[in-house]
Amino acid sequence: MCGIVGYVGPKSTVDVLLGGLKRLEYRGYDSAGVSVINQQGDLETRKRAGKLAILVDDITKTPLGEAHIGIGHTRWATHGAPTDGNAHPHLGGTTQKLSLIHNGIIENFAELKSELLEAGAVFASETDTEVAAHLVAAEYDKSGNLIESFRTVVRRLHGAFTILVMHEDEPGVVLAARRNAPLVIGLGDGENFLGSDVAAFVEHTKRAIAVGQDEIVILRKDSVEIENFAGDKVTREEFVIDWDASAASKGGWSSFMAKEIADQPQAVGDTLMARLGSDGNVHLEELASLTSLIPNIDRIILVACGTAAYAAEVGKYAIESWARIPVSVELSHEFRYRNPILTKNTLVVAVSQSGETMDTLMATRFAKEAGANVLSICNTQGATLAREADAVLYTHAGPEVAVASTKAFTAQITSMYLLALHLATARGTHSLNELQEIGRELLKLPAQIAEVLASSDAIRTLGKNFKDAKTVLFLGRNVGFPIALEGALKLKELAYIHSEGFAAGELKHGPIALIEQGQPVIVIVPSPADPDSLHAKVVSNIQEVRARGAQVIAIAEQGDTEVAKYAVEVIYVPKVHQMLAPILTVVPLQIFAMELSAAKGLDVDQPRNLAKSVTVE
Repeated sequence: MCGIVGYVGPKSTVDVLLGGLKRLEYRGYDSAGVSVINQQGDLETRKRAGKLAILVDDITKTPLGEAHIGIGHTRWATHGAPTDGNAHPHLGGTTQKLSLIHNGIIENFAELKSELLEAGAVFASETDTEVAAHLVAAEYDKSGNLIESFRTVVRRLHGAFTILVMHEDEPGVVLAARRNAPLVIGLGDGENFLGSDVAAFVEHTKRAIAVGQDEIVILRKDSVEIENFAGDKVTREEFVIDWDASAASKGGWSSFMAKEIADQPQAVGDTLMARLGSDGNVHLEELASLTSLIPNIDRIILVACGTAAYAAEVGKYAIESWARIPVSVELSHEFRYRNPILTKNTLVVAVSQSGETMDTLMATRFAKEAGANVLSICNTQGATLAREADAVLYTHAGPEVAVASTKAFTAQITSMYLLALHLATARGTHSLNELQEIGRELLKLPAQIAEVLASSDAIRTLGKNFKDAKTVLFLGRNVGFPIALEGALKLKELAYIHSEGFAAGELKHGPIALIEQGQPVIVIVPSPADPDSLHAKVVSNIQEVRARGAQVIAIAEQGDTEVAKYAVEVIYVPKVHQMLAPILTVVPLQIFAMELSAAKGLDVDQPRNLAKSVTVE
């Protein structure tokens, strides 16, 4: 969850570190800090609680010395409150010549801390991270070999961690270790970088290497070595980052979220590109390794957390309807603890924007150990989830900086549609003409999203008008149900108000008791052409809540005149194949939550208590 960056090279290290941390701030913004070894060979550290801007102001007023090596950190608090003292980096040993930063949780920190206290160590923080700093410093005092000392310590640590360390007595090297937390190397010309993800250094280089599980990096300005925790040399393949630093900037938008909502036509279009022909045929070369499995799949389990789980719920409808394979959606953090039944014919599809969500990683490792095949749907090149799965279907949403997901969500749903069509084609569950027609409809989505965005004034106004609402309810049926859940989640994340999503048919079984006079209720209305008559049922639900004083806002298909009789406002979206409607109906809900939050004066990009990438269980 925390953001880390390391650098060795000729550039101004403070500028490199602060620039990297700015692009990583979405990973944590409780506090931030940097350490550098200056030209005089002295270790300098500066850290402050609060957002990165506070640290930047501090350094601007009282600059650090010129340096060409350093490490930086932006924190999402786990152990200890967000204070100056608990901010990273942490110093180790009595001489405090060693500086260390950490992403993750060291599960056996209490036992290790007791050992250090008995040896006379003095702690300045409440963090588990400082334990690692003192341990490495103590080992270095005994051996005088920083690499060996670091290797000895990381082998003793349990849990999830990426750790960077440097020492005043060895001013040309940054060491890093990874277990169950992300770490990427950036390769430059006479300079090298480390980061939680490629955003840390994409401004300087597009060449990168993803570090594997239980591996150590020895980073110098003119060399990079990787070894495992046993000390054996490791070779890793280089990859090229396919976006540039401008993609992770606001570009004149009021917020990253506003930009990323507007990016959705391109995100969906890029995810479809080269995978869906103009004839509507799907070509997923990425799934070639699963070709022999596809005819024998007897069950698909989609594992994900949060917004990704709601994308998976939409995918469930599409896969079952088109490919006729039984599908269940499991929350990653619950999946492996209930001893699920998995076989060699089970396909587990793991969905994660970052590809580093710890709950989802652990669920997929469990699935592989049980003999299932794993496909990952991921947005981040070189991510752990992508490397550990049997196959990966990348979304091409580009960097998503706002903590609340928007374009990654619609790109994930798009990938689900592609997967469903691919499976249906391979298994022959529908005629090729039927599937091609759906594919051609899918190609229209980017332009239709743009149409929704261009006509969003009414939903923006509603968001502002409802800024004082205490609770908002969302209703949907069929594929509209997961969109109701996602709409409620967005409002919780951004506006800190109570919101709930319900299957509209469940209303009369309890939730209708929540309806009060003036209660805002947002309803995702099925198409009037729905063959199962769900439109009429949802209109009846609208009448039920309206009769009890609710203010109904409907998200409906263009041309639906019936629903306008019962709603105070109707937000229309283009007519589309009913299974594809979620990508259009969710966009007004994203805008509503963003505008309501902004009207309350809240930070829509960095909601309180949340971080973008959840790398701890």
